[in-house]
Amino acid sequence: MHLPQVVSPEEWQAAHDELLVKEKAHMRASDALAAKRRRLPMVAFDKDYEFEGPDGRAGLVDLFDGRRQLVAYHFMFEADGTPCGGCSCYVDNLGHPAHLKARDTTFVLTSRASQQDIDAYKERMGWNVPWFTVATEDFYRDVGINKAFGLSVFIRDDDDNVFRSYFTTSRGVETLGPHWALLDLTPYGRQEEWEDSPDGVPQTPPYQWWRLHDEYDAS
Repeated sequence: MHLPQVVSPEEWQAAHDELLVKEKAHMRASDALAAKRRRLPMVAFDKDYEFEGPDGRAGLVDLFDGRRQLVAYHFMFEADGTPCGGCSCYVDNLGHPAHLKARDTTFVLTSRASQQDIDAYKERMGWNVPWFTVATEDFYRDVGINKAFGLSVFIRDDDDNVFRSYFTTSRGVETLGPHWALLDLTPYGRQEEWEDSPDGVPQTPPYQWWRLHDEYDAS
């Protein structure tokens, strides 16, 4: 079993201070990147996209629930398919929506699965996040994904015209999930083979260790 080197408190503080300089530089670079993200141009999403929700049919502007901004996570759950374990990990990490709503922002999930299948899965997982069925395939075509996951950010103007300002997928979504960020702080990290870790740190193929949160004990 690998463990980090044991040193004196003074040596640990010196090493920590050296790392802190790099962490602060990384944070400043992240702040600068976020500033560029806030200045991205937009693209109109002005087709008659249709969704099915708990209250019936809805258009894209309805997903905003009256707020100015919309964050939509495109959850991999196909019609008559199996919910994605990785997407489920991400949703498990979502916090209370009141904090987003306080900044005029709504968060929703979208999938191709039926509302019946979505409701059953939400009950199993203990989730109450708004989740809509995509009823017009043009939406996913315009989003730029097929049988994949991703996250889109939309904004609407005073006339209810909707625009997409941002999109990310793959590891770009990982940065938005606290359990990945917390594991990155630990000596063993995520324990996946792609990581640059000291010799002796346990590592397994990426993604294969993920389970639904009610399946870990069974595995």
